[in-house]
Amino acid sequence: MPDTDTHPIVGWEKNSPVPEGHRFNRFLSVKNGRLHLDGLDLFDLFVGSAALGNGAKPLPSPLEIVYLPIIRQQITNMNNIFAEAAAELAYNGRFYYTYASKANAAEEIIRTTLGAGAHHEMSSTVDVDIAKIMIKRELLTQERLIVCNGFKGSGSHYAANILQLRQLHENIIPVIEDLGELSSLISSGYSFNVGLRMKSYGHNKTQAEMNAANSRFGMDIDDIWKAADYISAAPNLNLTLYHNMVGSQITDIDDFIDRLQPGMEVFARLRQRYPDLHIFNFGGGIPVAMTLDFDFDYKAFAVALMAALQKTCDRYSVPVPDVMGEFGRYTTSEHGAHLFKIITNKENGSKLPWYIIDGSIMSSFPDSWALSEHFIVLPLNNLDKPFQQVQLGGITCDSDDVYPPKPSHSPLYLPVDTDELYVGFFSIGAYQEMLGGVKGSKHCVLPEANEMIVDKDENGRFQYEIIQGQTEDDVLRNLGYHV
Repeated sequence: MPDTDTHPIVGWEKNSPVPEGHRFNRFLSVKNGRLHLDGLDLFDLFVGSAALGNGAKPLPSPLEIVYLPIIRQQITNMNNIFAEAAAELAYNGRFYYTYASKANAAEEIIRTTLGAGAHHEMSSTVDVDIAKIMIKRELLTQERLIVCNGFKGSGSHYAANILQLRQLHENIIPVIEDLGELSSLISSGYSFNVGLRMKSYGHNKTQAEMNAANSRFGMDIDDIWKAADYISAAPNLNLTLYHNMVGSQITDIDDFIDRLQPGMEVFARLRQRYPDLHIFNFGGGIPVAMTLDFDFDYKAFAVALMAALQKTCDRYSVPVPDVMGEFGRYTTSEHGAHLFKIITNKENGSKLPWYIIDGSIMSSFPDSWALSEHFIVLPLNNLDKPFQQVQLGGITCDSDDVYPPKPSHSPLYLPVDTDELYVGFFSIGAYQEMLGGVKGSKHCVLPEANEMIVDKDENGRFQYEIIQGQTEDDVLRNLGYHV
């Protein structure tokens, strides 16, 4: 058996079958030798689709699964965690759960996050167009905050679009990345609550380190104070938010708080001079389970964050702030899965046999290829049969179209019996589809897979929507071949 302390655990790591009823995590479990996603028999989708109703045809492989209930669960769970932490500490500020839309901007995702009560964060001009659509649908209501991150220099399309959005929605908070971004807001004639982003990304444990950081995001401490003064002098601007993003997928709570501490000091000093400043936005960084060995105490983090804010603000004799987090990967990672059929088992004289899927790993999950990121991989059927260690390959003619990623020490075990075997990649719902491109041309001109959106009605019954993928003709037209 491999040493589980030295590698991410991406699946079953034994030659023996998976026991009946085994739970891999809170939503993936085994029943009758098949993998179930929150009660949904995934293999059944390919062999008869009984779950879809009598007479439904089997679905083609590959198939993307978008499971919306998990998104609601994530938002509800985090709101409850921060409420419990605030009650435990008698913390007087409120909590703003904000969805970072860059993780996945698909309509069904934005619709679901807003329906679950999340505030909205954006970073580009097209994001503004999405917000306008959601406002017209009465999903992005006036009490929701819209946080505008990203570069929005005077004269840019993004800056102009934010001003148009302000005509439709009052609770917009442009977050200033550079002093030059203020001019279009000041001259707009609209009143704006404004945020300031500190140059804080990375392992910066002091304000001096933070000030010297090589980061394209945010401002140094001198420009932060200048921007705050300009905002205070402007008749239509009001400083309400301080943005302190320090990293991504940070799994050490003490390290997370240490990184945030210098920004807490800056916030408290700003709050002494600008009493309307009341939101401390720690940005992203909250980790999520992308492998089976994931362990993070969200409640302990919330308590540690609020306790540190209380202690810091007490030293500066200022009230504690409202707390905002921008949850992108945490919101969407676990809701997404991509299912494939094993089309051949190729020994080829290799130390481990090659299992080949009917799709591409590197184009479906770019982070696996580009960042050596790990995702959960499990068979959909034959879990009650013996396993063996294998190598998984995509159908493209690229040497990097493999899993586990080349630098990885994580073993991958799949059933020995590959007859009609299907496998799934899980926790791929954040960034992967956006990075790979939606309806775009993929590596080795593979068509985009069909997508199935799954939800539940008020009685807990599954509801399905099938979105057609690309045909060969779609791919040809996309590349300029008029057929």
